[in-house]
Amino acid sequence: MLRLMIRISCLIAFLMLASLALGQTEFSADIVDNERGDKGLSKVYFGKDKMRFDSKDENDIRGGGAVIFDFSNESWVILMAQQHIYMQMPTKMMESRGMFSFFKSGDVDNACADWLKLANRKSGTCHKVGHETVNGRNTVKYEGTNDEGESSTVWLDSKVRFPVKWEGKKGGGEMRNIQEGAQPASLFEIPAGYTKMDMGSMMQHPK
Repeated sequence: MLRLMIRISCLIAFLMLASLALGQTEFSADIVDNERGDKGLSKVYFGKDKMRFDSKDENDIRGGGAVIFDFSNESWVILMAQQHIYMQMPTKMMESRGMFSFFKSGDVDNACADWLKLANRKSGTCHKVGHETVNGRNTVKYEGTNDEGESSTVWLDSKVRFPVKWEGKKGGGEMRNIQEGAQPASLFEIPAGYTKMDMGSMMQHPK
């Protein structure tokens, strides 16, 4: 379970730090992790103010589960499908990683200003490479470095205003099969019949 949380946190943090952030278009997409193939994170659903990641990694969440982010309330929930339990995570865990602050509309064609405002990139670099097509989507490619000089590259979708491909020191991946359209509200709600699990219990039973 902790492995799932860490991997999701790392992926979300990368998307925050290497992208423009949320646009207004709702969509769903498949996620491909270059290192794990079809394992780990496999699906993302984006609503107007909420986002959901689904996982198929049975080793991490015992049969599949999801993480739901609520940007308007700055909160997040982990769902464990097989056990029918959920955990509400402290907001401070997200704030420490800057995971809510960068989900704001931006200009895809002029993303460097937003990139260099981020905490670990204020003394970094950013360069707009140009327009490229990625999996049939029109994107704008950017290259940059953080304060430690680590380089990363991101391709921002011109319409949904979200990264559809990313590469960096900690790995890379891409979004495929993007389907634009309103997402069902039920995707971002805690299912009926789920029992809340507290953080203390989770830390005592990390497996």
